[in-house]
Amino acid sequence: MSIHYTTRHASHPLDAKAYDTTKLREHFLIEDLFQDDKIQVVYTLYDRLIVGGATPVNTPLKLETFPTLKSENFLDRRELGIINIGPESTVVVDGETFTLATKEALYVGKGTKKVIFQPARAGNAAFYFNSAPAHHPYPTKKVSLEQAETVETGSLENSNHRTIRKLLINSVVETCQLQMGLTDLMPGSVWNTMPAHTHDRRMEAYLYFNLPEDQVVCHFMGEPSETRHLWVKNQQAVISPPWSIHSGAGTSNYTFIWGMAGENLDYNDMDKVAPADLK
Repeated sequence: MSIHYTTRHASHPLDAKAYDTTKLREHFLIEDLFQDDKIQVVYTLYDRLIVGGATPVNTPLKLETFPTLKSENFLDRRELGIINIGPESTVVVDGETFTLATKEALYVGKGTKKVIFQPARAGNAAFYFNSAPAHHPYPTKKVSLEQAETVETGSLENSNHRTIRKLLINSVVETCQLQMGLTDLMPGSVWNTMPAHTHDRRMEAYLYFNLPEDQVVCHFMGEPSETRHLWVKNQQAVISPPWSIHSGAGTSNYTFIWGMAGENLDYNDMDKVAPADLK
């Protein structure tokens, strides 16, 4: 079986206050998503979101179910969002082939029987994906960068000039609860998601990539009145509970993918926190 899985349990914010660096990393940082010819998944108990990486280098990889799901197929009760973070590659969904350029996305609906990640023709393929429980089967749909809802925001003066591409959100594609997109930081800008926010209606996960191997991002998490931080390397992900902010500053500019699951599909549903109020 090519799929390897672990489970992350939810943490109460009062407990998280007492975590040392090792505990914080064990609960919230995902370090090894991309391993050659494997599918790595983390099943979180925050809104049952699955965070995964597929790296088909020498052989195609089928997205198989695993014991925790108690289902015949991975997507019997789930929906799936895939974003290609490698070179142009293909994904085969129930016999239909979808070619994804770098940073393009694919939504796959509940009830799909077979998803196969194919190696790239040039370079090493790398697919990042999120999956959430689903109540309705929506059609599989590819979303290009041109089809994304795109917003340019921030400024170089504030070190947060960035382009937000909303790929898998309800204004672009129908989903049950899953939302995904990516944000590109411009050269000279390093801050993401600042001013920070929380949202009790949904959880979130970040994948940081396009980060030089000798550079890092300091990801800030925790309650606004009691923040903590994680040092994150290229192609590592962070799980963000509903009670936590999710913001970061890098030693270089970078790209990150945000994925959300929960009860609210309103992208702008945020409880904002002014920078001066963070502690």
